[in-house]
Amino acid sequence: MSMLFSLPALRVRRLRSVLFGVSLCCIGWAQAALPIAHWTQASGARVYLVESHAIPMVDVQIDLDAGSRRDPAAQAGLASVMAGQMASGLRADPSGKGPYAQALDENQIGEAWADLGASFGGSASGDRLSFSLRSLSYPDLLSKAVALAARQMAHPAFPEAIWARDREKMSASLRESLTKPAVVAQNRFAQAVYGAHPYGYRATPESLSRISAQDLQALHAKALRSCRASVSVVGDLTRAQADELVKRLLALWPSEAGCQSLPAVPEVAALTQAQDLKLPFDSAQAQVLIGQPGYKRNDPDFFPLLVGNHILGGGGFVSRLTEQVREKRGLSYSVYSYFSPGLHAGAFGVGLQTRPDQAAQALGVAQEVVQTFVREGPTEAELKAAQSNLIGGFALRIDSNRKLLDNVANIAWNRLPLNYLDTWTQQVERVTAADVRRAMARVLQPERMVTVVLGASAP
Repeated sequence: MSMLFSLPALRVRRLRSVLFGVSLCCIGWAQAALPIAHWTQASGARVYLVESHAIPMVDVQIDLDAGSRRDPAAQAGLASVMAGQMASGLRADPSGKGPYAQALDENQIGEAWADLGASFGGSASGDRLSFSLRSLSYPDLLSKAVALAARQMAHPAFPEAIWARDREKMSASLRESLTKPAVVAQNRFAQAVYGAHPYGYRATPESLSRISAQDLQALHAKALRSCRASVSVVGDLTRAQADELVKRLLALWPSEAGCQSLPAVPEVAALTQAQDLKLPFDSAQAQVLIGQPGYKRNDPDFFPLLVGNHILGGGGFVSRLTEQVREKRGLSYSVYSYFSPGLHAGAFGVGLQTRPDQAAQALGVAQEVVQTFVREGPTEAELKAAQSNLIGGFALRIDSNRKLLDNVANIAWNRLPLNYLDTWTQQVERVTAADVRRAMARVLQPERMVTVVLGASAP
């Protein structure tokens, strides 16, 4: 462990024990209102805070509109790679101030976080570039964690040699993944559902080979703008303390007069006809996928679609798909359906695995279940059971700092009402069978869905 950043070993062990215990702690937020404070800083950063002083812990998530939907087609994976490579080295801080002003290599960065008993990381989803910080709230530790996170976001070095090394590892992992039937089927499904839209992009060894360290630097330079940042904070801080923490985290980001609009990303195109894709593959199980573009997260029918999908195939063993495909016919151990809404229409999908000689039958049953559900909607008994199940499980969605942070970040990113979590169960309760039938019929077109069957036996 680096002497430069080391704390007394006993204290580090104690801090790690506290942090581990905190991560397992369930918080009784579900029994009371969840007040979310919201304000906009002078920089334009939007801050959302839930104070929780029961445990000495702070979780922060920073989200930016720089996810993979903005990747160039030829460089699929660029945003994700950039986020990951920010931990590969830090340039020296030009100001020469602070506890982490010197240049740091990847090992020193890891040791610094270990010494603090804190964690920090970057990632990219289809829509968002995200940074997450977790630290105990003890002032001396939190101050250093914020300083190090601010440096890691603002001054990554992107060493060419480290990226060249990691690119080879990633490329080898991608090649190995293409020997797995589930990956092959999912990739082909995404391509068919999304067409040319960036949601369908998948990193490949070829796309990684077109990404240089200079490309990572260029994306980083244009992505980090405080005026576009959505910052969610949960934990042991007052509003004044949270405001100062966010200012420090973003203090080293480039300043910009005004906030220039980003180029628009096209919407996901609706499918105009059915696609039936049969992919040969030597595997013990056939992969069956059915789907189409679904809906955007801001769709006014979000709750009817949530409840409807729970009944159709999102509710596990109580869903229609499970009843018809698994319980009645024994065609698959597991069958499911899902929606993945985002800034654009994410996919609707039905998936299952079955014996190759049963693939055609399982596919036919799943298609029939979807068609019937879209046409007729749920029964009142199914609706009540789904509502009871969803409402009964709501507490598990917010029973830890991490889960609550995910929900607050969802509210912040999607500009949802601040009382969204307080009214979630009421919104579910208000859904009627007619609402579900109308919403599902509007969004889903069973006659125009993509079907992918990989590894089925020849008829």
